[in-house]
Amino acid sequence: MNMKQLRERAKLKTIDTAYHLGIAESTVRNWEKGRTIPKLRLDQFGTLLRLYGCTFEELETAFKNTMAQEQSSAKKD
Repeated sequence: MNMKQLRERAKLKTIDTAYHLGIAESTVRNWEKGRTIPKLRLDQFGTLLRLYGCTFEELETAFKNTMAQEQSSAKKD
């Protein structure tokens, strides 16, 4: 599972995640495309875990999968 799939599993749109975290929607899209690393305050991090209904380990794995997909895609270009 990657970052986008984790969000979609929670039935959220990128704008929903951005709104609840108080960040730009483009930030969420960049996470999901593996362009940037999520940098959140502790309270935002807790909110993200609750929003996505996941554990830290699931979020970490999803992020690693997203980054691996991005690197694999970049090598093909």
